[in-house]
Amino acid sequence: MGSLPVLSSPECKGPRPTVSASDLAPLFTAQRRHLDHFFDRLDMSQAAVFAQALLDAPGAVFFTGVGKSGIVARKIAQTLASLGFARAGFLAPVDALHGDIGALFPGDVLVLLSKSGASDELLALVPCARAKGAYLISLTSAASGADCPLAAACDLNVHLPLQGEVCPFGLAPVTSTAIQMVFGDTVVAAIMEARRLTKDQYASNHPAGKIGKTLIFKVKDVMKKQNELPLCKEGDMIMDQLTELTSKGCGCLLVVDDECHLIGTFTDGDLRRTLKASGPAIFNLTVGEMCNRNPRTITAEAMAVEAMEKMESPPSPVQFLPVVDDNNVVCGIITLHGLVSAGL
Repeated sequence: MGSLPVLSSPECKGPRPTVSASDLAPLFTAQRRHLDHFFDRLDMSQAAVFAQALLDAPGAVFFTGVGKSGIVARKIAQTLASLGFARAGFLAPVDALHGDIGALFPGDVLVLLSKSGASDELLALVPCARAKGAYLISLTSAASGADCPLAAACDLNVHLPLQGEVCPFGLAPVTSTAIQMVFGDTVVAAIMEARRLTKDQYASNHPAGKIGKTLIFKVKDVMKKQNELPLCKEGDMIMDQLTELTSKGCGCLLVVDDECHLIGTFTDGDLRRTLKASGPAIFNLTVGEMCNRNPRTITAEAMAVEAMEKMESPPSPVQFLPVVDDNNVVCGIITLHGLVSAGL
């Protein structure tokens, strides 16, 4: 493989290195020029054939690459997998040659990303993947020909035109990887449109994201229930229920009858107003006398985002909603704090 130069650790001598706006400006200008070169020369018919091949894939779609191209390949595979249309994943080329190629089946598609189209690891993988019955597609910045053996070895090649790298030596893949990423993600966007992906379908594969939580989480998923509920009876004395009012972290009491039907709510704000209006007479008042008998409520099957909208609706926002069933029986309580804690 030849001999690599032995380099000593760089010594920090002289002034501290800096990067100024005037240093960055020409580099960004050059990067934009290289990207424009790619957009102006990309063969859209090749891109369309590639996109259609992914759409029509009867099996799984695997992406592979070495080095920085491998990182891009993994990212594109993960994005395609997140759509839920087909099984998609990353196949590490070296690991594939040591057993992981067993994941490939006839009819699967293998997309190989390589700037040069001459990566030894990918060229070694091609005949093995073909023997497994996979359809092979290469994405290269080298044009088809003697300088791009990967393109000749695959069933389909898409040329990603590259004018040059912004790297001072023209070597580090700081432009070619950007081109690969832009191309892959744009094709994925085209697939989303072709399959008419809905927001609900997208959210179903992103349960931990903001969109997913908004469209998947129901009230029953984030509400408090059973022993967490601040319950009391309408005949209970207000002052006897202070512990229940403050200990459950809801800022309210849910007033129920013997069968747990909701009668009303009594909040810490109601307590302050009653104390101010009644003074010492508050010791003789029951919760039922001062509770709100027409509170906003919601069902357990409602979407959590609907609960938040209901809390914020006029005439004034509230911090909680009693959760009741079709018979007005209390089964939980949902709070604004709970919604925020859930990421909504």
